Formats: sequence, C-alpha cells, structure tokens
Amino acid sequence: MKKLTVIFALLLSFMFVLSACGGKDEKKDQKTAVNTEEKKTADNQDLLKKIQDDGKITIGTEGTYPPFTFHDTSGNLTGFDVDLANEVAKRLGVKVEYKETQWDAMFAGLDAKRFDMIANEVGIRPDRQKKYDFSDPYITSAGVLIVNTSNTKVKKFEDIKGLNAAQSLTSNYGDMAKKYGANLVGVEGFQQAVELLVQKRVDVTINDKLTYLDYKKQKPDAPIKIAATANDASSSGFMFRKKSDKLVDAVNKALKEMVDDGTYKKISEKWFGEDVLK
Repeated sequence: MKKLTVIFALLLSFMFVLSACGGKDEKKDQKTAVNTEEKKTADNQDLLKKIQDDGKITIGTEGTYPPFTFHDTSGNLTGFDVDLANEVAKRLGVKVEYKETQWDAMFAGLDAKRFDMIANEVGIRPDRQKKYDFSDPYITSAGVLIVNTSNTKVKKFEDIKGLNAAQSLTSNYGDMAKKYGANLVGVEGFQQAVELLVQKRVDVTINDKLTYLDYKKQKPDAPIKIAATANDASSSGFMFRKKSDKLVDAVNKALKEMVDDGTYKKISEKWFGEDVLK
C-alpha cells in the first residue's frame, strides 16, 4: 500500500511538471505570435519613412492592361494608373521603380514585400479590405459583357451560363463570370482575352468599360461589341499591405491635391477624354 502511495505521488508530480512546461510553451508561443504581429505593424508603419529615406517607392503593376498599365509603341511603361502613380511619387518626393507581374501573382508579390504598393486598377472589395489597405478611390467604372460581333445569342449576363469566358482568374470580373455560371479560361490580361474572343476560341469576356472603349478607339475595326453593362459600378484604388497607415495617408493626401489643383482631371482627359472620377 505504501508503495502504491509513493508511485501515485510520483505520477502526480510528473503530470504537474508536464503541465507547467506545457503552460510555459503555450505562453511562449502566444508571446512570439504577438511579437511577430507587432513587428509586422512596426515595419509597415515605418514603410513611409523607409521609402523617403531610400528615395524610391516600388510599385507592382501588370503592364498588359491598357489604358491603365501597358507598354507604348516605344516599349515604355505607360497608362492612366502609371501616370497617377508617377505623380503621387513625385509629390512624395521619391522616384518610382516598377515591378511588372502577372495579375494572378500580384497580391502574393505584395505579401512577400516585393513592392510597396500595387497600381493596377485593383477593385476595392470587402474581401480584399479584410487583408489589405486601399487608398481613396481614384476611378469608378462599370463592368461590361463583351462578345464577338457575330454573336447574336448573348444579350445579358444570365446568357453566359455554360459558356467560355476569358478572364484573369482572381479579378473582380472573373468572379462575376463565375457567378453567372461561365467556364473560366485563364488569361494574363485584356489583350489576350480579346484575341481569344476575336478568334472565337472563347464566347465572352467581362471587363472594364473604359478598357473596352480605349481598345475600340485604338482598333475601331475589331469585331467585338458590348452585349450588356453591369448596373453596379466598381471603384478602384492603390493597394497596400495591412497597417501601412502612414503611407496610405500620404498617398491619399497626394491624390486629393491632384484633384484640387486640376492635375487629376488633366491625366484623366488625356486617357479618357473626360474626368472619370465624377
């Protein structure tokens, strides 16, 4: 009986030690997680200072999405978003370094700190706002359903169920096509989507109305047309990692100044012939 009592006491002691060690490890893990989160916050809060100290802001963009971000006939990166971003950088007192990335890899590039912000007509959506910070909206436009001119069957978004839609797979318009039951065919940008549409290798594409109008301005004979226009217009903004408050505030200040002094209107009219912020 005495031996059993001793064994029982030893077991209790061992369990107490294990419990204490587990508690310490749990607290240590919690403390490490808190410290990691605090470090991320501090890094992002100091991002504006780092950018100003380096004299450079790194911006992720697609470079294949006219008229927002694309290459002109000389091979230079240009577009509405590029002009806006260049002007913002100028007002921050820094130079710009662009890193061109396919749309489907762009968010991961921001997460990995390959760039400080994204300038690529990124739609401001609740699901994205949970993970990222956005500037104030700098443009608003509606989505349009685009088909080959020979297509007489597709007249509304509901008609695309079961059809093949050329879309950037993680874009707002890709989500819209999926919602209406289309089969998504992944593309790198609008240009590739239109090529597939012209060749009749896909049935439709959903994209930004301003992008379509610009394309038709450049290629008026392209055999494509708008079959339907979405009722809800979407707003776009520059996108940042979460808790980049100081940088976001500085960018918003620059955007407001551009609107107030007429610079925004000038850039907008250059690309669209009108002030697209209104």
